Amino acid sequence: MTTRLLLNCDMGERLGHWPMGRDEEVMPWIDCANVACGFHASDPVTLRKTVALAARHGVQVGAHPGYPDLVGFGRRSLACTPNEVEQMVLYQMGAVYAACRAESIGLSYVKPHGALNHDMMRNPDVLEAIMAAVAAFDPELPLMVTSVSDRSATERLSRQYGITVWNEVFADRAYDAEGHLVSRQTPGAVHQDRDTIVAQAVAFANGTPILAHDGKTELTLLADTLCVHGDNEESIAAVQAVHAALKGGSP
Repeated sequence: MTTRLLLNCDMGERLGHWPMGRDEEVMPWIDCANVACGFHASDPVTLRKTVALAARHGVQVGAHPGYPDLVGFGRRSLACTPNEVEQMVLYQMGAVYAACRAESIGLSYVKPHGALNHDMMRNPDVLEAIMAAVAAFDPELPLMVTSVSDRSATERLSRQYGITVWNEVFADRAYDAEGHLVSRQTPGAVHQDRDTIVAQAVAFANGTPILAHDGKTELTLLADTLCVHGDNEESIAAVQAVHAALKGGSP
């Protein structure tokens, strides 16, 4: 393997009495927990509990801010100004940081969620607003960004704000010919087969190309961290299989 990929997973998305995800089963298999901040999912009790769970397993905690859209789970773009984006990200980082302080664990990075993440990668104004929020809070915090073929805007703004970026890839998502994630509304956008998921993870770790959704374009994407999911039995089994393939041991 040419790259040691950090495994990250979205966590703490329970809301009140409504469960989401299986954090207790997934946490032992990952390196980084993207903790929902209350805007797209979660609540204060869930947030603190998730941070405590990460601390027990020695897992890095990242703030996972999104648009204020509980009904849409943060997967719908909202018409927010760059200033509004900057302040809402700053606000949500503060919530996770407070829980981290309470559990004697550091806040390690920031990863925007859902539509905010997609908008960040397609709109430099949104990306700059998020980087401004991270720089204002703590310029030492890395910002996790979706790895794409054209990284020019990300590299320019990261130099401007003095922010380190972690390039994120996905084992269970399809990519278009430009290196962007295929919309979840498109058939085949989410891989379900465990062997396919593991093979894509290994390709990213080795720095070898994957095949885009069009079936003909080969993509080689820079990868620092790999996103996995764990909201059902099959996805948990896939996380364990990816862990075994990249880090050794039995799933």
